[in-house]
Amino acid sequence: MDPLKPKDHAEAVALFRSEIVGRLTRLDLDHGELRRELRLLSQKRFRMPQSKLARSFSVPTLERWYYAYRKGGLEALRKGKRSDRGRARDLAGEKRQLLLDIRCEHRSASVPLILRTLVAEGRLRKEEVSPATVRRLYVEHGLDRIPLRDGDGPKTRLRWQAEQPGALFHADVCHGPSLGVAGQRMPVRIHAILDDASRYVVALEALHRERELDMLHLMVRALRRHGPPDLLYLDNGSTYRGDVLRLGCERLGITLLHAAPYDPEARGKMERFWRTLREQCLAFLGELSSLHEVNVRLLSWLDMHYHRAPHAGLFGRTPSVVWSEAEGQRPTDHLDDERIRYALTVRERRRVRRDNTLDVAGHTFELDQGFLAGRVVTVAFCMLDDPPAPVVELDEKRFELHLVDPLKNARTPRPPRRSPTDNGNPAPAAAALAFNPPETLLRLATGRIGKKEQKS
Repeated sequence: MDPLKPKDHAEAVALFRSEIVGRLTRLDLDHGELRRELRLLSQKRFRMPQSKLARSFSVPTLERWYYAYRKGGLEALRKGKRSDRGRARDLAGEKRQLLLDIRCEHRSASVPLILRTLVAEGRLRKEEVSPATVRRLYVEHGLDRIPLRDGDGPKTRLRWQAEQPGALFHADVCHGPSLGVAGQRMPVRIHAILDDASRYVVALEALHRERELDMLHLMVRALRRHGPPDLLYLDNGSTYRGDVLRLGCERLGITLLHAAPYDPEARGKMERFWRTLREQCLAFLGELSSLHEVNVRLLSWLDMHYHRAPHAGLFGRTPSVVWSEAEGQRPTDHLDDERIRYALTVRERRRVRRDNTLDVAGHTFELDQGFLAGRVVTVAFCMLDDPPAPVVELDEKRFELHLVDPLKNARTPRPPRRSPTDNGNPAPAAAALAFNPPETLLRLATGRIGKKEQKS
């Protein structure tokens, strides 16, 4: 057990004084004997608490301690507080109010910044007031910088977590160190999905880009292995604001939730994971030349250390233990590929060109049905396919698309256009219609069309 210690400096001083005069309070001394004992004590040197220097005390001081100890015990020997403690006596009323107004208006400004600015503007003389004096002033008025920063905001912050593992996933992107690839620097973007209740990382991958499509591929891997969560919690980046992700989550029964803008504290678990990853892994990657080298190191750190390390937020348990304990308790909805592909199937409107081509996801595709040229059709394709494999949906029919091969088309004969109902037989020739506007005008001008015929 730790030895019993004074609770504060004032009690340590009172104990020090009682050790000096306490012996005298237990002796039966008359006035002359007490004076002699106090004079002998005043000639000795004592070391004050938390001080390396020894000093002596006058007889009046020792006599005051003596009678105070006899009357009130140890509490009477406590060092009294100054009546003007913390009131910044060096500051006049106007300057005091100026400093208070600045802190109220600019809560994040530090004391050195405030003093440096006021001195540069000529509103304070250099070294007229010390930073410690200004800090005491702010503490006295409840304007200390740290409480203002941590307690700022319209809402009270509370520590929270999901009821059970697998119920809520966080997803985010971390910017890692760039790589030297083929003589140029390439960015590294680390995508991760973290379970809220267990802090278990269900998916992690380093890529060169930060796109919605990259997030979708990572999410699908996590869904195939662990099943869908009840809720997916994201930030407000463009990677997580796309219509495909929103519609896909709705089709899979996942509630999509975005944190408030400019509020990283609301996603503290994800931010704390990124901090741990930077301090324990990213800071030691060195000079690498490929994403494969980055990914194998990230996954090794994840499996061999992070998932096995005790976590303070889990009361000393590890993420892998908490996650594995909950796997048998929570029914997992393992999604099949058909359901996932349906959820991530995109439908867009396109106009078919005269050469039966149209563009999808940066690729040019061709239709074999010539009668669709010029028509606006619905193109459906799954975001997981690379390159995409789109089809045209029209009147409950599906027509396959294939990539254009201009060299092959140069040697292909042009077949006649056929209608949707054509079964391979040539269409009968249409009867010629009597419609010739110039001929009609000529007949009108020469009188070959009568008035009655013209009116009709």
